[in-house]
Amino acid sequence: MRHLILSTAAGAALLAALDSPAAAEIELSLYTGWQTLPHSRLSGELPNNAGSYDELVGWDGKSFQMPPYYGARATWWRSETLGFGVEYTHTKAYAPDDVKSTLGFSRLEFSDGHNVLTANVMRRWPDRWGDITPYVGGGLGIAFPHVDAKHNTGSRTYGFQVTGPAMRLTAGASYPISERFSVFGEYQFTYSSNEGEFEDGGTFKTDIKTNALNIGLSLNF
Repeated sequence: MRHLILSTAAGAALLAALDSPAAAEIELSLYTGWQTLPHSRLSGELPNNAGSYDELVGWDGKSFQMPPYYGARATWWRSETLGFGVEYTHTKAYAPDDVKSTLGFSRLEFSDGHNVLTANVMRRWPDRWGDITPYVGGGLGIAFPHVDAKHNTGSRTYGFQVTGPAMRLTAGASYPISERFSVFGEYQFTYSSNEGEFEDGGTFKTDIKTNALNIGLSLNF
């Protein structure tokens, strides 16, 4: 599901670009980096009528453990300064051991991605710092995490869920290393409001925020 949504969105952006004026530029970017999460409240109903809960969770991003944190972005630059596109980010969130123990979970994580897909607006300033091009961007979209939870009542939840709206903010700078390729570094913030379900009657509600320092490679054509 994750790959289907990403492929469909990116494909739509590229088809639109092919119909655009010849002066338009397409930029495809891949990145990874260091992703962290601040605390947020997690509340809902435990599986099998085991009670309600409301806990402050210090999520762990585990950026460099498999599956790694990464992202992909397609931007259609309509002019030298203004662009539109789509972006997918595979962020991660793991509940710490003390929270899992309190709530009766042996697993409680969005580990095959707390996936975020957005439609973006981008702004850049070429020639502002010589060959270095600063840029900013923002987007709105959806979160569709892979929920991985195992509760001591026997409930097992494992699969993708569309859990709510999401947004992102990005600020960075790129540097060309050839006619078509450039490298970039950026800070990125994502926010999502999530409501989902555990098997056997459980529910969860939480706002997930991420902070990331990204490095990546872009292809321009």
